[in-house]
Amino acid sequence: MPQYMLIMRGTDETNAAMMANVDEMMVATRLFIEETAKAGVYVAAEGLDDPGQGVVVHFSDEAPVVTDGPYGETKELFGGFFLLDVASKQEAVEWAKRVPSVPGSKIEIRRVPGEDEVPQDNGKFVKEGALRESSGQI
Repeated sequence: MPQYMLIMRGTDETNAAMMANVDEMMVATRLFIEETAKAGVYVAAEGLDDPGQGVVVHFSDEAPVVTDGPYGETKELFGGFFLLDVASKQEAVEWAKRVPSVPGSKIEIRRVPGEDEVPQDNGKFVKEGALRESSGQI
């Protein structure tokens, strides 16, 4: 089955609303994860730390430049994700509608291409596969 990533996107306001009820949100999120696991569609889920704690590496024609905090002038930030193994985009949409959230939040749904969709004869992918295997990732 294809995998879909449900990307949690929020603003400063929606993040503040979630933090105001963080205990309730954590319980609801744990129940959602348990529900996806029982349905056999759960692959992974992670939340991210405060964007102010991150850094941005900006690539240009010169050496990469590192700056503190979230990417400038961003109104919505990526707050975490759920990765589900479902039969269709519509099934991913139905699960996304059940994600615990606050008014104003958004869930972006993106399909993760399978290995059979990525050219495997490309030297870069062959090297990456060998690296993953040697590191125990696969």
